Amino acid sequence: QLQLVESGGGLVQPGGSLRLSCVASGTTLEDYALGWFRQAPGKEREGVSCITSRGGSTNYADSVKGRFTISRDNAKNTVYLQMNKLNAEDTAVYYCAASLGCPEPLVSIWFDYWGQGTQVTVSS
Repeated sequence: QLQLVESGGGLVQPGGSLRLSCVASGTTLEDYALGWFRQAPGKEREGVSCITSRGGSTNYADSVKGRFTISRDNAKNTVYLQMNKLNAEDTAVYYCAASLGCPEPLVSIWFDYWGQGTQVTVSS
């Protein structure tokens, strides 16, 4: 059973950066595509980014393109989300999730395994 644990969230000022990590256990991560989702209070869960199992393909929501970068290190069973130029609209709980591929559009229904989430708050 694949288990995912996110970390790296916190409070950051507008314009700042954070790097989220998602560590997998229970089985090897390299068999899975990994996605990052976020959910703000009162809003639907939104797909942010996804990376295929070998890292050969990535996709991003329009709202984060050019600011966020997803990457993975299969040797460390870890996926990262580097977030730059953060703004208040990025405030949310961020989740990583595993699937067999990166669906288009990036919707949560295709993801079978989820972490518990990490809070990101962008505020001055």
